[in-house]
Order: sequence, then structure tokens, then C-alpha cells
Amino acid sequence: MIEALLDRYGDGTVLAFAGVLTGLVFGAAAQHSRFCLRAATVEVTDGVLGPRLAIWLIAFSAAVLSVQAFVAAGWFDPSQSRQLATTGSLSGAIIGGGMFGCGMILARGCASRLLVLSATGNLRALLTGLVLTIVAQMSLRGALSPLRETLANLWTIDGGSTRDLLSHLRLTSGAAAVLSAVALGVSLWLGRRHTVQASHTIAAVIVGGAIGLGWLLTYAIAETSFGVVPISSVTFTGPSADTLMGLVNNRALPLSFGIGLVPGVFVGAALMALATREARIERFGPKTPMERYLIGAVLMGFGSMLAGGCAVGAGMSGGAVFAVTAWIAVTCMWLGAMATHRATRIAGITRPVA
Repeated sequence: MIEALLDRYGDGTVLAFAGVLTGLVFGAAAQHSRFCLRAATVEVTDGVLGPRLAIWLIAFSAAVLSVQAFVAAGWFDPSQSRQLATTGSLSGAIIGGGMFGCGMILARGCASRLLVLSATGNLRALLTGLVLTIVAQMSLRGALSPLRETLANLWTIDGGSTRDLLSHLRLTSGAAAVLSAVALGVSLWLGRRHTVQASHTIAAVIVGGAIGLGWLLTYAIAETSFGVVPISSVTFTGPSADTLMGLVNNRALPLSFGIGLVPGVFVGAALMALATREARIERFGPKTPMERYLIGAVLMGFGSMLAGGCAVGAGMSGGAVFAVTAWIAVTCMWLGAMATHRATRIAGITRPVA
């Protein structure tokens, strides 16, 4: 089937369609589940192992389980993914991850959450996301790229088995799938303990499944195509920057998985918000100062490009294939977010979770 689609429509169109499909699933599920890494880190910092943490753990465990089950079944080989095959930056993961974690506290959401909230009518998230995207592009190819490259080159790690966490742990994909299934079970128990709605729980599982879907679809296309097709999954800063710059600089967008993903997530989240009557216009106000959001956007834009991805791109998509740098990055995102939330609490800017 994929071969016929590639012959008829070409690689770019099929990849974009795969991105739209994955984005629709992710966007709708992320909106309904309230999936948010920032909210989870806030709960943990305040000493609460509550529903927001449960939702994030369910989604993360489901992502790892789906991806590693695909690998164990022989349906997906992550060895050619950018997260494993190419040289990685440990210094970038540490510094960039910490910056991103700090930024998502100040902006009240990571890159994926800002995109989802934008689709519901949140103008704060829309503006913050645009600034994040511009800074990400500046960090990738513009004025901030020399600084990013300098920091990234401080401590690098070779691609291949050196960057594969499962290789270091001497675990097979089957064993990783079993362990993630156990983690998912514990996460589901935590969610039930805190009376997370069944529909939110199911949506969180679907969020994780969307990560596996993205990897599976791009891998299947790459294996069938005669051209060179990069395999990837859900991530936001890079595709958002490419989409924005494409709209600004080109009359026609070069089609890719990422180009389809971003509008897919937006439409999926918007449809879910309309269906559940949660769409509403939200603006900046006295309790939501613009400068705080913009500082957060700058930190996330630069941090995500330095870390090799956002909370979803590095944290979940990269984490699901057990890239060493991805696990370090998401750990530093947690640490940066927790430290920033604690600092804002001490300063009286935020209040603890009830």
C-alpha cells in the first residue's frame, strides 16, 4: 500500500500525510488528557504525586512500550534515527535541557503544550509559541547558531552503540517493553488513585501511542522509498521553525513529516476543544505578565535546539528509542523546571499545588 502511495504521490506528500495523521491523534489526545510536563514537574516540586504526574507517566510509559514493542516485533529499527546514529552532545543535553525546563515554567507550558493551547484560543500561548519558534530558528541557522555550536561541542558522544542506552544496560527491546509495561501499570494505578477520569487516562495512552505511530510510519516510508527519507517521530521546535520559515520565505512549502505534523496537532487539538466546549479566548493580564512568558520562550527556543529537541521530541520520541542524550536532556528538563518553580515560589510569583 505504501509503495503504491509513494509511486502516485511522491515521498514528500506521503510523509506530510503521515505527519498530519500523527498530529491529529497527538493533538486531540494531548488536549483532552491535559498532558503537560510542566504541570507534572510543578506537582513533584510541591511534594504532590498527583494526577498531572500520573498523566505524564502514563503517556511516557505508553510511548516507550509502543516503540520498543515495534522494535521487538521487527516492525521498526531505530538504529538509523538521528537520535542514535549521529554524534550527540552531552553538554547540549545538560545545558539545553536545563534551560528548556526553566523556560517552560516561566511560559507555563512546553513547546507542545503551547501549540495545543494555541488551538483552543489561548493568545498567550500563540504569541509565546511564535517567539519560541523564531528563537529556535535563530539558534539553528541564525545569529545564535555559533553560540549553540560552541556549547554543543563542549562534550560530545559518538553515534551508534555509544549513544544507545539499552546497549549500555545490556537490555533487549523485549525486556525494555516488559519494563515499560510494568511502569505503565504503576502509572495507571497512580492515575486511578487520584481519580483521573477514564477518558483522560485513555487519551494519555493515545498520546504515547502517537509517538510510536510516528516512528512506525516514517520507518515504513523510508524502507519503501528509493530516496533517502529520515525517520522521525513527534517533535515540535524544529518542525515549527521549518513551517514558519517556509511560510515566510517560500511560495510552496517543501513537504515533510514535520510540515504535516504541526498543523495536524493544531487541528486535532482545536477539534477536541470544540467538541468538549473548552475553546475560549485567553489573553495576557495582571497575573500573566507578558515579559515572563517571553523570557520563557527565549529559553525554550534556544534550549530545545541545544538539547536536540523539546520535551516531546527529546524527552519522549528520543527517550522511547533509549537515546542516552534524550534521557539526560529530559532529566535536566525536570531538574531545571523544579529548580525554577521552587525559586518562583520563594519569590512569591507562584503558589504551591493544592
